[in-house]
Amino acid sequence: MKILVTGGAGFIGSHLIDRLMEQGNEVLCLDNFYTGNKRNVAHWLGHSNFELIRHDITEPIRLEVEQIYHLACPASPVHYQYNAIKTVKTSVLGTMHMLGLAKRLKARLLMASTSEVYGDPEVHPQTEEYWGRVNCTGIRSCYDEGKRVAETLCFDYYRSHKVDIRVARIFNTYGPRMVENDGRVVSNFIVQALKKIPLTVYGDGLQTRSFCYVSDLVEGLIRLMNGNEIGPINLGNPDEYTILQLAQKIQTKINPELDLVYKPLPQDDPKQRQPHIGKAIRYLDWQPTVPLDLGLDLTIKDFSNRL
Repeated sequence: MKILVTGGAGFIGSHLIDRLMEQGNEVLCLDNFYTGNKRNVAHWLGHSNFELIRHDITEPIRLEVEQIYHLACPASPVHYQYNAIKTVKTSVLGTMHMLGLAKRLKARLLMASTSEVYGDPEVHPQTEEYWGRVNCTGIRSCYDEGKRVAETLCFDYYRSHKVDIRVARIFNTYGPRMVENDGRVVSNFIVQALKKIPLTVYGDGLQTRSFCYVSDLVEGLIRLMNGNEIGPINLGNPDEYTILQLAQKIQTKINPELDLVYKPLPQDDPKQRQPHIGKAIRYLDWQPTVPLDLGLDLTIKDFSNRL
């Protein structure tokens, strides 16, 4: 198939492209390189089935493809808060442009939404039926509300124009090619530990997250794209850990002598986050297979090589 991946030079997008290329597809990688990096897809440059396009999806583009994986949007607080208005534009205008393209081409579009649509949840674990608890004027809302509007657009294009959509709600994902300075907890801890800096724990460290290794997530995205279920469907690892447990795991793996330092919790930071993946199991026959310890070892190795 001829497949477009927006945000394809990013962390998740580049791993997705690896899988799509290995399957023999023709892949167009579209990225503006705000958080993506050419080195993530450099090994495909020159391949007859691969094309790299530098483009910002807040501007329209005309291409000919059969499937669109729409991943383009900065996904870490450091990056999406740096230019909040641009983040909203990417989620809203970018998604409108991609849905317009899908409508014209009669292509299937998979929208990479996020667990952040649930905000700081009052329901635990989070099911797809939960409508969320988001502060619409807070510092995280450019991303949270942007993705909520992107989902709205997908379903309105589906209802109004019969556009063939799939919506994935992605929970915390980690693995090789994460951006070193993205402010996410896994990359933060690993980089600090490798640089022999005390690990920074925000709040009391008892807030929880679920960590899905990137190869598991990519498998889920491909199954959703090629299945019959529209979604939204949660894709994440239901194993739940406190931030303190994660810090201690990474501390033990890299440098047990390192101290932990505690700082105030950022505004609107969710207290708990865990996906209910019953729909993914039922409709996609999908669940994560990579345990956290193995995934962390592979991620630490990648960061060690880069740093």
